[in-house]
Amino acid sequence: MTAVPTVPAARHSRRRTAFHTLRVAHVEPLCEDAVAVTFDVPEERAEEFAFRPGQALTLRREVDGRDERRSYSICAAAGAPLRIAVRLVPGGLFSTWLVRELRPGDTVRAMPPTGRFTPELGTPARHVLVAAGSGVTPMLSIATSVLAAHPDAQVTLLYGNRRTATVMFAEELADLKNLHPARFQLAHVLSREPREAELLTGRLDAARLAALVEALVDVERADHWWLCGPDGMARAARRVLADLGVPRDRVHQELFHADDEPAHTLRHAEDHTEGPASRVTVVLDGRTTTASLPRHRSVLDGAQRVRPDLPFACKGGVCGTCRALVREGRVDMRRNFALEPAEVAEGYVLSCQSYPASDALTVDFDS
Repeated sequence: MTAVPTVPAARHSRRRTAFHTLRVAHVEPLCEDAVAVTFDVPEERAEEFAFRPGQALTLRREVDGRDERRSYSICAAAGAPLRIAVRLVPGGLFSTWLVRELRPGDTVRAMPPTGRFTPELGTPARHVLVAAGSGVTPMLSIATSVLAAHPDAQVTLLYGNRRTATVMFAEELADLKNLHPARFQLAHVLSREPREAELLTGRLDAARLAALVEALVDVERADHWWLCGPDGMARAARRVLADLGVPRDRVHQELFHADDEPAHTLRHAEDHTEGPASRVTVVLDGRTTTASLPRHRSVLDGAQRVRPDLPFACKGGVCGTCRALVREGRVDMRRNFALEPAEVAEGYVLSCQSYPASDALTVDFDS
């Protein structure tokens, strides 16, 4: 098995959109409804599949002639073999296959890692991680990596679940606590199972988060806050942090979503357009393509007719895989759960949620 090296941020300035075949090395049960899948990355693909803690892997599968894609967070530490975690979604097309059917030796089509939910490992810092359910997946990668990267780094993880049996990575988190007892704080909060401490029993809502932060975190000394889980939990956490005066640029967010929504299906636009249209230029992998696209379709859906290699995964404004920079013209971006305010201010958009709003439009996926 080839360990995948970590990659510095600069190496990700160029979008890598091709899918490659990876062999499954291990499938490890994590709890009653989740597994970790480790991949054997070939030597010739090691650099391409280098990852930073907190990034995600987009998988691709053809089902009944449809191009289906899902994005899963990497749970491996920096420098470890490539590994993702998958939680079963009832009736889920992808999750059922990965959790119930996948075996070592099987092959999977995967896009190289993407995402900006990543810490800077070179600088020691105090990180506070707030997660619920499978939102702990990138947090394990972040916590393990930052603690190993610098002896002065500190991590606090506030982790919400329903019951003990649904806690992902319970043993690995316990091991991490034993390895770094003075630098890693861990608080398990269970909503459907009583715990000895009342503070740790119940939903990870705004009131409980505020109490946990007051009890465990020196807010003024915390350098970075990382949020990953359902939208409700993330919104509650943002309200709590805003009330505490935490600067917005210290808060980083990634949402998970129902990873078996039918919106992932790739559909090509018809050759003709009806109604208002825009002249849209797409820049991807150093190649420029221009076409007339209807304004009632998103940039991603419309441009796939002429550029089927456009990157995407969730098509719900969550994963950020389809991120692009608007270099000319305007778009109407209707949902955004992936981009930071600073990125939006710089002109970045999610092409799956952006509709042409000017006669001419240029979007750059390489930026």
